[in-house]
Amino acid sequence: MPLPASAPYRGRFAPSPTGDLHFGSLLAALGSWLLARHAQGTWLVRVEDIDPPREVAGASQRQLDALVAFGLHSDETIVRQSARSALYEAALQRLLDDGRAFECHCSRSDLAASGGVHRQCVAKSRRADPAIRLRVPDGTVIVFDDDIQGPQQQDVSREVGDFVLRRTEGYWAYQLAVVVDDAAQDITDVVRGADLLDSTPRQILLQRALGLPTPRYAHLPLVVDANGRKLSKSDAALPVDAADPLPALKAAWGALGQSPDAIAGTDGVAAFLARAQPGFDPACIPPTCAIMLAAAHNTGFIFAP
Repeated sequence: MPLPASAPYRGRFAPSPTGDLHFGSLLAALGSWLLARHAQGTWLVRVEDIDPPREVAGASQRQLDALVAFGLHSDETIVRQSARSALYEAALQRLLDDGRAFECHCSRSDLAASGGVHRQCVAKSRRADPAIRLRVPDGTVIVFDDDIQGPQQQDVSREVGDFVLRRTEGYWAYQLAVVVDDAAQDITDVVRGADLLDSTPRQILLQRALGLPTPRYAHLPLVVDANGRKLSKSDAALPVDAADPLPALKAAWGALGQSPDAIAGTDGVAAFLARAQPGFDPACIPPTCAIMLAAAHNTGFIFAP
């Protein structure tokens, strides 16, 4: 379902509390904030805390405190996915009732022969705690235009298969929760890191299955370490220094391809953001999926100890 032409811009930054705010997260936060402000729109913060085994104690509040230190304030009340299970349950039940979702008793070893891609249930026995998957018909190809990365295409049936909506442990899958929340919050523009680019076709497919609007997508360059690993999985994922935010903000500005002249001479967060808004040019964001950390922080950016 296309977005209404008159829909006002609504963007969001949605961190998972799996660690403190690092430079890659800051880049996504600042990029999404700048694009929302450029469109004279609304910018929201949503905490995606639906994976308790991966959550780091206290990380959620530290992330939120860091965003405030960097001057990035949510325009509306912050939403936490952990409090929204009823919405996800209702969406899942609709898919089950329509025959679009089904119980799956397969284990990872059952799917090993197909490279983990589920095309039919091959479980040797029934589980007491089956997963719930979306039924993806053969030949399901999703095509979309990313505002930064350009035209995209994925054969979801061959490359992904029937994907999980609720895990065997009872936890909600990211794909379902993010689709339900983006629709519930009237998100028109999803701006995030390029590591989530290949998740977008699944989300579009779910939006269609649930009769929900499909937002516009823009995937920012992902910051990686010298070995090409995303920062959340890297030893370089040290937290940004909330006590001295300006160097990191300037480094993120540069990584977004923006002119240093636009923010020259700024001596504080408020001054930086005030100059950044009129100086921001979305067309300058590099259409690449990854940038190396060394290149991103050549402005003298220093990590917190």
